[in-house]
Amino acid sequence: MSVLDWAVVAAYFLVIVGIGWWSKNRVHDVADFFTARGRIPWWLSGISHHMSGYSAVMFVAFAAVAYDYGFTVYVWWALTIGLGIGIGAFVFAPRWNRLRAKHGVNSPLEYLARRYNLPTQQVLAYSGAALKVVDIAAKWVAISVLLQGFADIPLVWGIVIAGIGTMAYVAIGGIWADVLTDMGQFVIQAVAGFVMLVAVGARLGFDYPWAMWGDLPDGHGDPIAGPVTTTLILAFLLVKTFEYNGGMWNLAQRYMASPSGSAARRSALLSSALWLVWPFILFLPMFAAPLIVPGLTNGEESYVALAVELLPAGLIGLMLAGFFSHTMAMVGSDCNVITAVITRDIAPVLVPRVKRLGAAAQLVMARVTTVLFVTLSMTIAITTGGEGFVLDTVVQLVAATMGPISIPLMLGLLPWFRRVGPTAAIVSWAGGLGVWYVVRYVVDGASESAIVGLPLATSLVLYTVVGLLRPEPSAERDALIDSLNTDPDPEPPNTKTKTLTN
Repeated sequence: MSVLDWAVVAAYFLVIVGIGWWSKNRVHDVADFFTARGRIPWWLSGISHHMSGYSAVMFVAFAAVAYDYGFTVYVWWALTIGLGIGIGAFVFAPRWNRLRAKHGVNSPLEYLARRYNLPTQQVLAYSGAALKVVDIAAKWVAISVLLQGFADIPLVWGIVIAGIGTMAYVAIGGIWADVLTDMGQFVIQAVAGFVMLVAVGARLGFDYPWAMWGDLPDGHGDPIAGPVTTTLILAFLLVKTFEYNGGMWNLAQRYMASPSGSAARRSALLSSALWLVWPFILFLPMFAAPLIVPGLTNGEESYVALAVELLPAGLIGLMLAGFFSHTMAMVGSDCNVITAVITRDIAPVLVPRVKRLGAAAQLVMARVTTVLFVTLSMTIAITTGGEGFVLDTVVQLVAATMGPISIPLMLGLLPWFRRVGPTAAIVSWAGGLGVWYVVRYVVDGASESAIVGLPLATSLVLYTVVGLLRPEPSAERDALIDSLNTDPDPEPPNTKTKTLTN
């Protein structure tokens, strides 16, 4: 990389740190830090929701699938996410928002103690936090792989650079810094994406991308190819519908930070539309990579090789800034919501006096927790060495275990499951994780669709069946669920929001 490339990357980091410090003035307590008190405009929430689903994994692991098998990666990944979010816009998004607006909830898990009981909340909080720290570690590995490819920076230093950069704005500005940097990162991503699209078009000719499919290896234009099957696509659609509508807690937080339930629905529809269109544009250069950089033995290197082959000085730095933006968008939002879960749901149970902390002390605790969580995830990423970690973690571990955690969390919001109580929630969580372990580590030769889909399907069946066989009705539970059907009436000035207590 040239001096100009490094100048572009340095300028990017300065901008996001500046956004973090500017956002600090908007954060006065944990409600501002975690949900912005519902003051984030729906369009900004929608863009942030969309950006929070990206990371450098797309340019490493998914670029490898695009290089080896072609168009199927869009159908398998982006299309299922876009459709799933579109479904969730009408089922889940408004209800997440009304938890904050009507009950003062600042963490997606905060309502579970009342919806089920405290043990259920704690089980989901601990297992989800453990899952997320590994998930984030995979994101650090992905960005470090790209840094190695572009600038020959050792893996450890790549992780440290990305991690400290994320700390610099998330721990200071909370969710405001997160969504504003998401917006900036969306702009960088758009510029970098179109630059690469134009560069590939200049190399292949004006008939790109329509004419390239006939020149690519056989099957690269097929919606189903290689390891991707129809069953896997359907399994991913089921998983992603839960994952991107709240199973990934940071995305529920985007809905909670919108001004109202109807605004949350609009933000979800915007995110859905972006997922259906924008990833396809980003993938077009990846689809064309075998024509420009043929013969790569490791498809994970394809996007880096493409950029080095086509882009002049300065634009490579812009592309690398775009990679940082992808990873830091997702990781920043993850860190903020995990901090919310730890400070609002886990710490008060472990140390009861945390409940008595004043507003300033709670905010300090939230910021310190953010720094500690990022540090732990960086440590895990460094100790793995990166070998095969990215795709194994993100696709198999995260997608497979997200279902057992998200089923009780999300179906508990819906009126159709109002009689389902803590017994069904715990059984479904344990059964789903048990099936995942058996399919992943005991059964030889299990397909990826089985590893991804069976845990969620098991949890869904157990949650429903146990709920029917052992209903646990509760008037308090009914009142909570019914309160999520409509937005609250406008509050008169100076009226405080009711808080949800355990």
